[in-house]
Parts: sequence; structure tokens; C-alpha cells
Amino acid sequence: MLSIEGFQKTLKYWTMFEEGLVCTVMLSLFTVLFGFILAMIIALMRMSKSHILKGVSSVYVEVFRATPLMVQLFIVYHVLLADIDLPTFKMFGFIRFERFIPGVIALSLNSAAYLSEIIRSGIQSIDLGQTEASRSLGMSQWQTMQHVVLPQAIKNILPAIANEFVTIIKESSICWTIGVQEIMSAVNSVKAATFTIAEALIIAACVYFCLTFPTSKIIAYFERRMSRGDRR
Repeated sequence: MLSIEGFQKTLKYWTMFEEGLVCTVMLSLFTVLFGFILAMIIALMRMSKSHILKGVSSVYVEVFRATPLMVQLFIVYHVLLADIDLPTFKMFGFIRFERFIPGVIALSLNSAAYLSEIIRSGIQSIDLGQTEASRSLGMSQWQTMQHVVLPQAIKNILPAIANEFVTIIKESSICWTIGVQEIMSAVNSVKAATFTIAEALIIAACVYFCLTFPTSKIIAYFERRMSRGDRR
């Protein structure tokens, strides 16, 4: 049951929540970065004329979208990286690298499956006439994609990519199961120290809210600005 005394005990471990906040933000930033790069490759593979590339990328997307993130995380940590000796040092003095990297890899692989579909739809939304005009001017297929299609597509899908960042912030909570020192890890540590969990969960929920709510509002603001620019 919630109590003032419980919150007072929990807040003594506020430093853990601060460290968890930093770790969660770092997890999300690295995931968006690597996930976007991988998603771009997968999206281009799915739009390729090669049946092999299309098949491989389609299987990747379907598998990662149809299986739980926790299963993917455990496969990366307990299977793929089980026999690899990762460097054992602490980022910022408290984030264990050998636990952090598997979390980033699993989240990036999962996020790329969703981002690739967003990117593919953004590319396909560009008028085919622009591609034909570019090719008629002597531009190669890659030049057309790089200078004409992608800049417009990325502008169109930026809000969706930013919303994926918000989703990753929330999904990163699963990484505490492999020892990543994010926000839910702080909750688990407080529970072990105080034998209470309700207050720690409430504080964790508030921290997540303070991360995601302002981010969502900033995304909505820029989305409105971009839509006004398109109407001019």
C-alpha cells in the first residue's frame, strides 16, 4: 500500500533513478541511430528487383514483428553473444557496457523491422514522375534516390520516426531483465533494499512520463510546422 513513509524511503535512492534515466535515454538514442541505418538497408532490399533480397528482407520483417521483444532480447544475450567476451567497463561510471550493448542490438533489430516499413512507405509516397524526370536528366538510380527521393521521403516520415523514439523509450524497460541499469532496474534495486515496490513503480512511471510526454509534444509541434510549410 502507498504511504508517505514509503516514498521517503524510495526517494533516498533517487540517484539510481537518475542513472536509470540517463541509461534509458542512451539506449533509445543508440537504438534509433542503428535501427534507422539497418531499416534503411532493409527498406531498399524490399524495394529491390532481386527476389532473393526481397525474400530475405520480408522474412526479417515478419519474424521480428511476429515474435516478442523479450524473446529476441534473450536470444541476443543468451545465444548470439553468449560466447563473445565483450569489454567490461562502465560508461559514465555506472552503465555496464557488456549488458548495454546486447540491449541496444536487440532493440535495434526489433525497431528496424518497424522503421523499414515506415521508410518504405515514405519512399513509395514520392510521385513516380519525379523519379522519371530525374532519370531523363541523366541521373543514375542511386543519384535519384539520394538527391531526389530520400530527402522528400525522410521529411515525410520524420514524425513517425520520432514517435518510434518515444516507443523505444518505453520498450527499453525490458532491458532490466539482462542487467541493464535503466529505470526499471532502479525499481528492482529499491525493492530489494526497502522490501516495497509500489512507491518505486509510481516514481518510475512519473520518470517515464516526464520523458515521453514532452517528447510527444515537441514532435507534434514540429509536425504542425512541417505541415504548414507543405500547404504554402
